[in-house]
Amino acid sequence: MKIVRTPFLILLLLASVSCQPKNKSNKQEVAQKEESKTHMATKLSAEQLQEYETAYFASGCFWCVEAIFESVKGVKEVYSGYSGGSEKNPTYEEVSYGRTHHAEAVEVYYDPNVISFRQLVQVFFGSHDPTTLNRQGPDRGAQYRSIAFYKNEEEKKIIQDYISLLESENAYGDRAIVTEVTPFEKFYMAEGYHQDYEKRNPNNSYIRNVSIPRLNRFKENFKSYLKEDAH
Repeated sequence: MKIVRTPFLILLLLASVSCQPKNKSNKQEVAQKEESKTHMATKLSAEQLQEYETAYFASGCFWCVEAIFESVKGVKEVYSGYSGGSEKNPTYEEVSYGRTHHAEAVEVYYDPNVISFRQLVQVFFGSHDPTTLNRQGPDRGAQYRSIAFYKNEEEKKIIQDYISLLESENAYGDRAIVTEVTPFEKFYMAEGYHQDYEKRNPNNSYIRNVSIPRLNRFKENFKSYLKEDAH
């Protein structure tokens, strides 16, 4: 089993670059909503998605996390959204500004005949720093905390066993793993324009300076896990 011994997400000293929303003009908002409708129409249907298993993770800005899991073989679809809180129907503005108890999270649809839940857990820990409390890179707040969600006792054990392995191997030196191991309850889909955000907004400053470098570090260390077109 591959263990990554160094954190991948390096804190960038770019105060103006973050995953939090910026004020938009009405024209920009209208254009964004129209683009979202077109893009969401290309996603797999609910009927098609029923053929696959699901897994849920939170490890910082969901733009980054979605792109990472999308690059993994056996993963059929990934959605950005919100989970881990009790508030109903949260919005991006509410979550990103810490007005709820939710974290930015992803919903991963995968084929267990190609990739296992254990391997997805490995991807999760290998693509972010699980020792930074309520922070990933330039994004700070509980909404960016590290969470591995489980749907049953078997998944819980897989997560806990992998954390124990990382600790026994001293993977992060004297830094403690602060990832929450939390029972999955509800996933709220994020607004349409967040889906595949990195892929559709390559020139966004956050994407260029934080998200793409994070994805590339993951790819360099998990080459055998990548889809053919992700190399």
